[in-house]
Amino acid sequence: MYTKEFDAKVKAVGKADGLAEHQFEAIVSVFGNKDSVGDVVVRGAFADDLKAWEESGDPIPVIWSHSWADPFSHIGHVVKAEETDVGLKIVGEIDPDNPTAMQVYRLLKGRRVKQFSFAYDVLEAGWAKYENEDDEVFELRKLHIFEVGPTLVGANQETELLAVKAANLAKGAKAGRVLSQKNYARLVAARDALNEVLASADPGEDDTKKTSTPSDVEKTTEPSQASSGRPAADDTSAAEDTVKGAPRRAALVARVATL
Repeated sequence: MYTKEFDAKVKAVGKADGLAEHQFEAIVSVFGNKDSVGDVVVRGAFADDLKAWEESGDPIPVIWSHSWADPFSHIGHVVKAEETDVGLKIVGEIDPDNPTAMQVYRLLKGRRVKQFSFAYDVLEAGWAKYENEDDEVFELRKLHIFEVGPTLVGANQETELLAVKAANLAKGAKAGRVLSQKNYARLVAARDALNEVLASADPGEDDTKKTSTPSDVEKTTEPSQASSGRPAADDTSAAEDTVKGAPRRAALVARVATL
């Protein structure tokens, strides 16, 4: 499971904006826009999943800042969700009897909270080349949503970005580029940071005591790539690669990073 956070485009909140009381409208994912880790959500990525949610009769939960363990952080539900030319637009409704929900509602109305996030699984994705981009981008083509919700600051943005930088450096080293001492140190730091997260989640697996050696650089590639949901790009078939789901180890890193 992964999460994405970004500046929300809150379009309306409450009666003053033509909605029912305790409702809000927002764009929670923008199509065709490369985010901070190089991902691009394409239009149609949510279509099948939105249909499946509708057919199930269950509402998509609205949860404050991915706080799944706190029942009071389950602050409402999605009344309506649809893909537009811009992105995924939702109308959410806050639970008026939940004091936490009402406080979040006041923060939204006062625009003191301006970021949204959604938790998802990658069902289909792959590398692609865009004319206006120097590097390849990673397209998210088919997603499953677990929940959406407002959040003050995305907790896992730094973790994802660190992992992607490490993966790119390792990819360059494999391609025959000289790995500078500075970049080598970055890779080691990325590995140690991920090991620290994993060791905290599972005290029985402590990799932080390992001594850094040049051979460790290549070992960093796999968990780093997995934690961002990307395989390494292949120059001969970049646009054709697809991803089905995500490794369990990566899901653990992504989930722990949001706690």
